[in-house]
Amino acid sequence: MVNDKLKIMSHLDSLLEGVEVEWKTLGEVADYEQPTKYLVSSKNYYDKYKTPVLTAGKTFILGYTDETEGIYKASKNPVIIFDDFTTANKWVDFDFKAKSSAMKMITSNDESKALLKYIYYWLNTLPSGLVEGDHNRQWISNYANLQIPIPPLSVQKEIVRILDTFTELTAELTAELTARKKQYNYYREELLSFDCLNQDLQDSPDFQDVRSKVEWKSLGEVAFIGTGSHDTQDAIDDGDYIFYARGVAPLKLNSFDFDETAIITAGDGVGVGKVFHWAVGKYALHQRAYRIVPNAKEIFPRYVYHYIVANFYSYIEKTSVSSSVTSMRKPMFLKFPIPVPSLEEQERIVSILDKFDILTTSISEGLPKEIELRKKQYEYYRDRLLRFKSV
Repeated sequence: MVNDKLKIMSHLDSLLEGVEVEWKTLGEVADYEQPTKYLVSSKNYYDKYKTPVLTAGKTFILGYTDETEGIYKASKNPVIIFDDFTTANKWVDFDFKAKSSAMKMITSNDESKALLKYIYYWLNTLPSGLVEGDHNRQWISNYANLQIPIPPLSVQKEIVRILDTFTELTAELTAELTARKKQYNYYREELLSFDCLNQDLQDSPDFQDVRSKVEWKSLGEVAFIGTGSHDTQDAIDDGDYIFYARGVAPLKLNSFDFDETAIITAGDGVGVGKVFHWAVGKYALHQRAYRIVPNAKEIFPRYVYHYIVANFYSYIEKTSVSSSVTSMRKPMFLKFPIPVPSLEEQERIVSILDKFDILTTSISEGLPKEIELRKKQYEYYRDRLLRFKSV
């Protein structure tokens, strides 16, 4: 890896050495088009339909439509889609329809002088520069006036080739992560499905599956359930201990309340019933977050974790008065039914699901870590390749 990096660095030095660039405004080298002709008419999206409906924002593909008119043929003429208010942008080289008229479609006005892919990579070196409350159309009022460096076409092509290599690798890893997540969900559903136990098959002498020997208990019977005492405003930036609040990212405190292995979930807010943390050791807890501490002598804590992650939110939807749950109370946790197979079976299930959990979620050794490393590597070389000194 070190040798490969040195080779790349040497290549970059020779590629950029003595290169003369011409500075032009973005509006001089790029044209824009409003997506009016390509706007989707129906919101009847369905995954089996053919044509994706795009937004320039984080969601990107909103869904798929069966509309056949007004499709932009990006498979023949790639385009940058640019959100005129947020400046978010995406490279698109497949046919699509658009969702919002606030999106602009950017193309190069002369590929023999300025490659569109080069323009795209350069765009993504820029900070947004947006001012809060600024509702101007950003392309005309701001971006079209920015100065872009235009090196010789051969240098543009090589820059694009190098950066494409990194983006393709990241895309491959992301596709692998998506496939593994689907695989993880499949095995989790298979391993943790005990519906057959409520059927007559359970009493059949021919039913020899060891997993049929399951005792159903409430979560309150196999685990202690409690809350914390802190509020979000108690958090400090340089605290020594993890503070689990109600959001996805843990906060920090200088004191801890608990020293244990526990499962953490939000009691209210956007992540209610969904946001789980695996807590090991000393931590503090929000007053509206819950800690679930399984009795390790009776049940594997990691088994409880996997079962809750797979089944708790659907349980909330079925048992709550409203489908849009905004708050939870302890009785809902206490009554949650959980199947308890033998410890041997629990251990088998955990060993399989933990492998998938590490692969798909770990930021220290799984695919997410590898993807993050590749993104940082791409950003480093992108900024190095596209940082030209203005005259």
